[in-house]
Amino acid sequence: MKTIEEVRELFSKDRYATENGAVIDEIGEHYAKCSLAVDAHHKNAMGAVMGGVSFTLADFAFAVASNWEGVPTVSLSSTINYLGKVRGERLIAEAILIKDGRTTCCYSISVTDELGNKVSEIITTGYHV
Repeated sequence: MKTIEEVRELFSKDRYATENGAVIDEIGEHYAKCSLAVDAHHKNAMGAVMGGVSFTLADFAFAVASNWEGVPTVSLSSTINYLGKVRGERLIAEAILIKDGRTTCCYSISVTDELGNKVSEIITTGYHV
């Protein structure tokens, strides 16, 4: 079993997410919790956090949850529903396995801020390569 430090080292190569601030907070069986400190470069012209920040963090959490145990998995499709405005200073994404099949899997990823406000819900279907 890998330690969280080994998983963090592995996913440090996921440069788009990590260079935008995504970090791995927790791992478990088919599970990951990742977060990101919101900064000025995450905001749009209206001062709100861009939707792509929420999606990037959710996609990163999916990647960690579905791959850290060693079964290579890629995303086939994702559906995101934006639910509310980010009011805090940190986004948190939790990826939880819904169904794991022979060749595909399905994860639910919830994104909230540290104040508990729901920001988005994502369903991602993955393919085991």
